[in-house]
Amino acid sequence: MSGGPTGLSEERLGRMHRVLTGHVEGGGVPGLVAAVARDGDEHVEVLGHHDLAGTTPMRRDTLFRIASMSKPVTAVAALTLVEECVLRIDDPVDDLLPELADRRVLRRPDGELDDTEPAARPITLRDLLTFRLGHGLAMLPPTAPIAGALAERGVDVRAPRADQPEPDEFLRRLGELPLLHQPGAGWLYHTGSAVLGVLLARACGRPLGEVLRERVLDPLGMRDTGFVVPADQLHRLPVEYLYDPAGGRLVPYDGATGDSAWARPAAFPDGGADLVSTLDDYLAFARMLLGGGSHRGVRVLSRPTVELMTTDQLTPAQLAASGPLLGREDLTGWGFGVSVTTARTGLAAPGRYGWDGGLGTVWFNDPAERLTGVLLTQRMFESATPPAIARDFETAAYQALAG
Repeated sequence: MSGGPTGLSEERLGRMHRVLTGHVEGGGVPGLVAAVARDGDEHVEVLGHHDLAGTTPMRRDTLFRIASMSKPVTAVAALTLVEECVLRIDDPVDDLLPELADRRVLRRPDGELDDTEPAARPITLRDLLTFRLGHGLAMLPPTAPIAGALAERGVDVRAPRADQPEPDEFLRRLGELPLLHQPGAGWLYHTGSAVLGVLLARACGRPLGEVLRERVLDPLGMRDTGFVVPADQLHRLPVEYLYDPAGGRLVPYDGATGDSAWARPAAFPDGGADLVSTLDDYLAFARMLLGGGSHRGVRVLSRPTVELMTTDQLTPAQLAASGPLLGREDLTGWGFGVSVTTARTGLAAPGRYGWDGGLGTVWFNDPAERLTGVLLTQRMFESATPPAIARDFETAAYQALAG
């Protein structure tokens, strides 16, 4: 670490260390791995343990379930196919996803399933990338017929590795149901990425994991990123915890042995939720995007494609139709698989992009500040709003800028 005037302040990185150490020692998380990088400077924190018993110290190469930080990886894979003219951003997806052709749309999101109108246009790749296809996490009353129908078919928005049918059956069941809104009219979280993964597998004629490896993971040297943890690497996977408010303590959500859901292939490898990764793997991905599509001499995307991906794609009308994204007033923009900051309401400059994983992970790039931050923990978020450790990490990253 150079500590130069255009990089990171060594003194202020000490403050970051104290803040993150406080979260671990205070019992907020059993452990963490984090990094901030700017220009040639990089600072890494490795704190705590794999489990509450403290049997295995956290390591820089610990494997984490990155949940929705999978979404940008899947989006990049899709954009490589766009650059090869295999896919086109504004073409209908009907040919590859016939289950989603000729859609019907609910007249009211909470209306009866047969109270529909025809879709005004087909669903496009852009709709999948921007979560505007008409399916996704919606703030509906549990009595809404569409909510019950999605859950009954196992195609509602679920936690990573929850039971879902295999890809073709997933699309068949989803295609039985009307859309919640017209294609392109509004933003609904997650399902666009899940469907995008099926599209990529069909476009390439191979399982999604192979597509991601060929197009993103192998070119960037992301050897530890994938949908399954090999048996001989399970010792690198920490226990995943969630907070039990009734008991006032952390309880296991997923184990770190052969009992882990990530120890075996899932019936539905969800391109929006199911990857595991490491700090250095995700740093390579983040640096590729911050570098305009290239990292260590390997070009994955062109600079204009990266700029398109990381530019807000929501019109005022689409944003108004969606309401606050995930109920969060701080989320005002969405690109292709990433949130985009559109106004300076905090430390982040407009144009900052990235996304979090609900199982306890955070990533952002800030092009204006030439800054990358990655925080990996094994404690599930308790709401759509990132917890205190995530907010403190971002504050600590920005305050550590040397100039």
